[in-house]
Amino acid sequence: MQRFIVLFLLGIVVNGFPFFQLDHLRIYGVLQRIAVCYLVVGLFYLWDRGVPSKVAVLIASLIGYWILVRWVPIPGAGMPVRNIPFLDPDQNLVAWLDRHLMPGHLYEDWVTHNLRDPEGLLSDLPAIGTALLGMLTALWLRTRRTVNAKALGLVAGCVACLALGYFWAIWFPLCKKMWTSSYVLVAAGYSLALLSFAYWAIEAKGWRKGWTRPWIIFGSNAIVAYMFSELMASLIGVIVVAASPQNHESLGGFLAAHSVQHIPDPGWSTFAWSVSFTAVCFLPVWVLYRNKIFVKV
Repeated sequence: MQRFIVLFLLGIVVNGFPFFQLDHLRIYGVLQRIAVCYLVVGLFYLWDRGVPSKVAVLIASLIGYWILVRWVPIPGAGMPVRNIPFLDPDQNLVAWLDRHLMPGHLYEDWVTHNLRDPEGLLSDLPAIGTALLGMLTALWLRTRRTVNAKALGLVAGCVACLALGYFWAIWFPLCKKMWTSSYVLVAAGYSLALLSFAYWAIEAKGWRKGWTRPWIIFGSNAIVAYMFSELMASLIGVIVVAASPQNHESLGGFLAAHSVQHIPDPGWSTFAWSVSFTAVCFLPVWVLYRNKIFVKV
């Protein structure tokens, strides 16, 4: 419960920084969703530590969400597919519910005025499925099987999730903002692909030196890295730089204009900005790691 409260409050800080305008303060968020999923799945594990119950709830959460989004009419709009487009950005059950629960406190209230939130309440249901997939992976790795058997199991899970996710996407398209059930499976599949490689390389081959160090440093203070990245992004977005007496821009825009925007290809320009931003976020967690300071939530 303590971790749930701390994560949720940190998410509120991220949403409000630096002005904390309470009239339109966003309540939902990434850390808030992590907090909710952690609380639900953690309590579920304490109640029943068996695998079958986790699989059953995983299936129920993904299929249940699909049924709700696809087959429940949206008040004032009608039935998805028949009266309105399926997964319409504004006219869907997830957005409708959030507008009635948190009016004026949604992410896209002030970003695009479309009155929706990518971490809304109803989409916590498939997000719990994501957390359950992570728990099932952890339970698999804790078994007494050999390293090679565990690695093969991770690969099998990767293939199964990707196959099921892309197949389901024919009827329930991939959509991160609505955290669709197909997206849950596909995202889990690619995550398992990376985990499979890392587990095989580290545990089976013993490749532990060098390339693992940046990930160890980030992982040792993951919440600090995330908070720093979010707060810094907000800060450079509100600090105004006087480029000229007639032209004012944010510090973030100024830095981008005098660095990565000189790269002709917009894709590579965006990638370069992301890498540079990540490198800056690495510095505080590297300092903490060097001083053996580990912030736990």
